[in-house]
Amino acid sequence: MQLVEIKIEVNATMIDSLETTLLELGVAGWSLLEDAIKKQAWIVGVFRDEPEARASWTELSLLLSGVAVGNPVERLLADEDWKNSYKIHFKAWKFGRLNWVPIWERDVFVLPAGEEVLWLDPGMAFGTGNHETTRLVVERLVHFAEKGHGQSRVIDAGCGSGILALSAAKLGFATVSGFDNDAEAVLVSEKNAALNGLTGQVEFYTGDLITGLVGRQAELVLANIQADVLRTYARELCAAVAPHGQLVLSGILSQELEQVREQFAAIAPGWKIDTRILGEWADLALIRVS
Repeated sequence: MQLVEIKIEVNATMIDSLETTLLELGVAGWSLLEDAIKKQAWIVGVFRDEPEARASWTELSLLLSGVAVGNPVERLLADEDWKNSYKIHFKAWKFGRLNWVPIWERDVFVLPAGEEVLWLDPGMAFGTGNHETTRLVVERLVHFAEKGHGQSRVIDAGCGSGILALSAAKLGFATVSGFDNDAEAVLVSEKNAALNGLTGQVEFYTGDLITGLVGRQAELVLANIQADVLRTYARELCAAVAPHGQLVLSGILSQELEQVREQFAAIAPGWKIDTRILGEWADLALIRVS
C-alpha cells in the first residue's frame, strides 16, 4: 500500500501554540515533529491519495496562515515507511532519575535501577516534551522531587497531553492533578496515563485557569502556557500555591521574561524568584515563603 505524505517546515518558536491550535481545531491526519537540537519543526500529514492530501493541506493552510517557513514537500510512502518515518526525530532523554522514552523503544530500553520511565508516543500531535519550555519545567519538577517533597500535591495547569502531571506521578508525588480547558486534551491525557500504567493515579479534569484552580492549592503548581495567558491569570496562579510551595511558569520567550517577572513580583511580594533561559525560552519559579 502506498500513502502520500505532505511535510511543511514551520516556525519552531511557535511549536507550543501550534500544538494547541491543532488540538482546539480537532484537525485530523496531521502531526507535529520537532528537532529541539536543530531548532526545527514540521507539520506532517499522511493520506490515502494525492487529492485527499492536497485538499487537507489547502484547508489546514487557511487555518494556520503565516506559520510555514517553507513550501509543502510531497512524497509517496510505502506503509512501512510511514510507520517509521517520524522515529528519526525523537530520541530518549533523561533528567535526574526520570527517563522520557519513545514507545517503540519499550522492548529494548533498559531502565537503570532506581529510575523511572515515561513512555511517549510522538505519533500523536500533542507534544513529546522535546521543546525547551517543557524541559525547563521537567527539570524544576525533578529538583523538587529530589528535595524530598514526595507527599506534596502537584497541579499541572493547562495539562495538554498530561506529560508533566504523569511525570510527577512517576516521580512519586502523592497527589497529582491536571486540567485543561479543552476536553479533548483531557482525553489524550487519560490515554497517555493508560499507556504508562497510571490510570486513576492522576486526576485529569476540564477547566480553565479560573474554574480549574478555584478551591484548590498545591505545594507545586506547574503552568507551561504562553506568557500573555500567564500574565492575565497571575493572581489565580499565585493563589493556588500552598504555604512554602512553588509556582513554576514556562512558555515565556526570553524577551518577555522581565515583564512577566515584574507582574508576578508585584502580585506576590516577598516571594523568592528564580529564572533560567534555555535557547529562546525562559522559565520563572516563585517560592512562597509563608
